Amino acid sequence: MKKILLLFLGISALLISCNKDDDITINGPGGASVNVQDFMWKAMNIWYFWQSDVADLADDRFPTNEEYIEFLASELDPADFFDNKLRFSEDRFSFYSDDYKTLTENLSGISRSNGLEFGLFLYGENDTDIFGYVRYIVPNSDASTKDISRGELFTGVDGQSLNESNYRDLLFGENATYTLNMADIADGVITPNDKSVELTKQDGLVENPVFIVKSFDINNQKIGYLMYNGFTNEFDETLNDAFGQLLADGVTDLVLDFRYNPGGSVNSSRLLSSMVFSTNTNNLYIRQRWNEKLQEAFSEEQLADYFADKTGAGTAINTLNLNRVYILTTGSSASASELVINGLDPYIEVIKIGTTTRGKNEFSLTMVDDPNRDGAPFIYTPSREDRINPDNNWAIQPLVGRNENSVGFSDYTAGFDPDIELREDLENLGVLGDENEPLLARAIQEITGISGKRDFTVKTPVKLYTSSKMFAPMKDNMVLDKPIHLNLDLK
Repeated sequence: MKKILLLFLGISALLISCNKDDDITINGPGGASVNVQDFMWKAMNIWYFWQSDVADLADDRFPTNEEYIEFLASELDPADFFDNKLRFSEDRFSFYSDDYKTLTENLSGISRSNGLEFGLFLYGENDTDIFGYVRYIVPNSDASTKDISRGELFTGVDGQSLNESNYRDLLFGENATYTLNMADIADGVITPNDKSVELTKQDGLVENPVFIVKSFDINNQKIGYLMYNGFTNEFDETLNDAFGQLLADGVTDLVLDFRYNPGGSVNSSRLLSSMVFSTNTNNLYIRQRWNEKLQEAFSEEQLADYFADKTGAGTAINTLNLNRVYILTTGSSASASELVINGLDPYIEVIKIGTTTRGKNEFSLTMVDDPNRDGAPFIYTPSREDRINPDNNWAIQPLVGRNENSVGFSDYTAGFDPDIELREDLENLGVLGDENEPLLARAIQEITGISGKRDFTVKTPVKLYTSSKMFAPMKDNMVLDKPIHLNLDLK
């Protein structure tokens, strides 16, 4: 079986005699280049998780070169080609970028941003108007120098009221600078005020995802709190240091705050889970499941990921060895955040507080026009940037597999429901990291068993439409960042 799969992969990589391996431009019937479409089809044909479900990605779809090229030219915009011809109807998360450098920089936590992280909310008579609310502000950003803070609202940009038709251009367009028109909220009623805040996007802003780490001594219990806003592998050492601090503080219970964490690195999720539970490398964390033709081409060693005792840099992992953990979640908690929940669940008690998570259970890979990469055609690696077709800057980020936990569970496309439901309140968002902030306070109450007279009534619950993080290049993708090598050598 494996020999047949390897044979197919070799044929797939060589399919169509006019290919990028020879730096030949492929032109459609009208003379327009379809090189980008060619790259997209070949990469998706090999790696896409739903390859067998998309008729146009079938191995025998095109009997001749002419039919193949005609298909590539059926959509001259690569974005339309990807969305309309290649993507499976049930795929909610695969995407593309016309600049692979911007995409890969974002994997490292680098982006063009003013540092304001916010959610957007529909309101008005027909739910077509939009307002924004500030979730948090990235340190050392432009927003961190301005008079704006968590919990504030805005209804307009540059004097224009936000709505479904204009918010993308006004907030996420090419404009480097814009002015927010602020508003107040009381008893569910939003009222514009006279305050305005000018913000400027910075190129190369780096966000440290380890946002808050602290300990509380409550009722003679040491409770640790970690707000972690993205699984960015460049900050794995910082994450390990944070757990070192919690360990030194004698923490016996931990609250992980993933409420705004859209995911990222699979390996960072493995390291964090090891910091929570165990460094026993005999315990299976997750196992990958690829598309039907690739699954058998990987060895068991390649498919399985075990808990870790060292970081990628070789530093011993600081582990709390807990038998339970409390995780704060919202609909913005996705991919690698959910992977931590799923990967820990067979081993320890995972108590979820907040609202249902996003339901992002597939992992992705960044693919570029590098078909000759040995053992992993099209998969991006920084050391091969000089081998990427210089005439094609496009990248795709397709879903290529799912991660099952140690008991084989991976079906959480509907998200993980909370064990204790509590929505964020627009009129009382609280201060992140403060023991009186509602979600953290509810976790502390659960840990200590002290209910007191705290009222967790929510006056104006957050019902998220979208957020600023969904317009970052990586959105809510879960990225498989481990060495991949398939033996494509048929000799």
